[in-house]
Amino acid sequence: MAVRTVSAPLAQLPNALTLARLAVIPVFVVILTTAEGARCGAAAILYGAAAITDQIDGFLARRWHVESAFGKIADPLADRLLIDVAVIILLLQYHRLPWIALLIPLRDVALILATPFALGRGYKFEVNLLGKIATWFLYFSLAMVMSTHEGARWPLWIFWTGVALAIVSLAMYALKARREVE
Repeated sequence: MAVRTVSAPLAQLPNALTLARLAVIPVFVVILTTAEGARCGAAAILYGAAAITDQIDGFLARRWHVESAFGKIADPLADRLLIDVAVIILLLQYHRLPWIALLIPLRDVALILATPFALGRGYKFEVNLLGKIATWFLYFSLAMVMSTHEGARWPLWIFWTGVALAIVSLAMYALKARREVE
């Protein structure tokens, strides 16, 4: 096991960033749901800033060798919640996404429900690279949906790329769990 390379207080920064991302979700919801139309620069900026903390907290945790059991669960949970909330609002309130976009929150519910079961049976949870890439496609596309006019289609192409990558990533998690749990 690698030795921590920073002071104890600084070692808490990655988890603090994850907690900040969780804390910003209600603020994001209020800003986006009270906007006049889904085009809301303030919501998109807040969303983008929260998304950037995802990259920063993981990078710092790995670089400083301060990865924690809390971070390994809370970080992907914060990501999923931030993306799922945006999908649901953009779909149900503003109709900026098609109904099939609900695959993203449904995928995440499946992962959240299956993770404790799989962990209890010996599954070693690790975010795969394809899952990280899918998350970034989704973050970027959703921020662009919030930033563009209602008829803009190009953010949806990025979104669908993220959806496809997320589905393939889910299949990879399922195959890995099947091998490890059996």
